Formats: sequence, C-alpha cells, structure tokens
Amino acid sequence: MDSYRHRFSAMSCPCELVIHAESQTAAERIFDLCVEEALRFEAKYSRYREDSVTTRINRSAGRSPVTIDPETASILKYSDVCYVQSNALFDITAGVLREIWFKNMTELPSHHAVLGCLELIGWERVVCEVVCEEETVYLPEKGMELDFGGVVKEYAADAIAALATTEGISHGFINLGGDIRIIGPKPDGSPWPVGIAHPQNSEQPIATIHLKDGALATSGSYERCFEIDGRRYSHLISPRTGWPVDGLLSVSVNAPQAVVAGSLTSIAMLQPEEEAIDFLESCRIPFFAVDSGLGCHGHLAEAVDA
Repeated sequence: MDSYRHRFSAMSCPCELVIHAESQTAAERIFDLCVEEALRFEAKYSRYREDSVTTRINRSAGRSPVTIDPETASILKYSDVCYVQSNALFDITAGVLREIWFKNMTELPSHHAVLGCLELIGWERVVCEVVCEEETVYLPEKGMELDFGGVVKEYAADAIAALATTEGISHGFINLGGDIRIIGPKPDGSPWPVGIAHPQNSEQPIATIHLKDGALATSGSYERCFEIDGRRYSHLISPRTGWPVDGLLSVSVNAPQAVVAGSLTSIAMLQPEEEAIDFLESCRIPFFAVDSGLGCHGHLAEAVDA
C-alpha cells in the first residue's frame, strides 16, 4: 500500500487527510467521501448559513421549540455534559459575545454591551425535550444563540475517521484545523509524529507527540489574538465575565475521541493557569500545556521531543 495525501478547506480551516490505500483511484474515492462528510457538517452547523440547523434554532429563540435530528440531539447532550463538568465554563450559548468582540476589534466593548451579552448566556436555561417522540430544543429568550463551533469540528473529525475505517482504511489520520484523529498507525506499526505549534514561533514546533491511535486536539490563546491600545487579547472569551481569558498559552490533549480531547482543551484554556493545570491533572488523561513563561507541563513527556 502507498501513502496518499489530500488537502482541502472546511469549517473555515485548512484540513488534511493522509491514508494508505491500494491505489490512487481507491484513495481518491475515500477522499471524496471524507470531504463530503466534512462539508456536510459545515453546511449543517455553520452559523453563517441561512439554511443551517444553527440558524434555524437561533431564529426561533423566544418564539418556539425547534425539532432536531438525533445527531444534533447527541451533540447537545454532549455539550450539556461539558457544561456540568466544567462548572459552566463550557457553554455553547456564549457565542453572542463574538458580536461585541470580533465585529469591531479596534476598541474595547462597553461595560453595558458586555452585561447585555451576559444576560443572554446560560445553557441551563435552554429547554431540550422530547415531544411526540421527537427531540426539540428551545431558546427561551429572543437574542439567545447556540454556537456549535466549540464542539462540531472535533465531532466531525471522529465521524470522518469512522467513515474511513468503515471503507477499509486502517492506516492514516485526519487533521481538521489542528484537531487530529488517528485512523490507525503507519503500516509498519510505528506512530505518526504530530507537531505542536510553538506559541511564539510558528515556524518551529515546541514539541512532537507520537500517536498510533486516538486523537490530539490543541487550543492556543495565541491563535487569532488581537491587539487594542497596545495590549494583546485572546480570542477565547469567558462566558462568566464576558472578557478574553488570560491563562495558558497552549493546551494539547490526547484522548480516544477528538470531541473529548477538544472539549478538555477548551475547558482548560478558559481557566487561570494553575487552575487549568489542576483540572487537566484531575482528568487523568495525557496532556501537554505551555504556560505564559513557556514552561511545559503534562503527562506526554515520554512522547515529547521538546
């Protein structure tokens, strides 16, 4: 079997699929199926599309419940688990904050604007019910929104890996904007090397993790950061305060599934440094974290070439 690589764009990020297949024709068939699956998730959950599930739910806020399919219900149930386990830090209703932070990144939002958004945040207020054997979701106040951005990309990576496996692929990986799901080790049984970006030098990885299975998700405060009045702000906004978080520079988590790895990195990045490290330690799962002084922490030391 030969190695084949395909690069594409989905969910507003660069993506890559590497597989070992019997032929170019066989590889291209798998690539087509996997890209189609990635684009399906993008179309279904994008908040920028008029026909997406996300838009349909958000437009019905304060008006009526929306019937959802089992896949969407599953994502919402997982998001509920994350909300509870994170003590309300992982909140998919917090997307309203992007309206005041990312539409005008030349000046800070007013205190009044931040408070106005905070009044629309609160997953515990969202009503998920089964009505006539159909699952529904209801946002009780006009202006409330769901934002699947913090979970759907990783969920898609797991779905694509499962699809490739079903189609007979047993060696490869999928990379969706830095969230990586291993489909299987290299044909000789050796692991795939996965570089972790240096927070201050994009040309040089700060570490390399070697994986044979599972997933690796990475989140960094240096990603998509912005500067106002000489101060740099993270793109990660706390649903508690409505302000950018000042915590770890980067967190990478290795878990059996990309959706689990991704949510754990997000929860850690939304906490102060010491609390974040304690949280990751308590999860008893391999992680690699970089603090504001470029100090490295974690349980992947035996697999890291720093």
